[in-house]
Amino acid sequence: MTTFDFATETSRTSRPAVATRVANTVSNIYRAWKNRRAFYRLGEMSDAELADIGLTRADLHVAIDVPFGRDPTAMLREIASDRIETIEDFARKVA
Repeated sequence: MTTFDFATETSRTSRPAVATRVANTVSNIYRAWKNRRAFYRLGEMSDAELADIGLTRADLHVAIDVPFGRDPTAMLREIASDRIETIEDFARKVA
């Protein structure tokens, strides 16, 4: 393979890679926007509805501080699962 062949082959493969990166970036931005919309819908719920899914209004305030690219609902999932584990540990100690 000559240098020219290598350079020509490399330039052909980089175009799809750039298109893939652009598509992934657009997809990630759309996913972040969609997750933020779902998160803001949680703010419209009453305190009783939030309690049913294991969250408090304060949890929403904590989770909103994540950067735009991160999913605030993932943070809420962590908060809720930690709370459940804490309650289960406390129940084991009492029983």
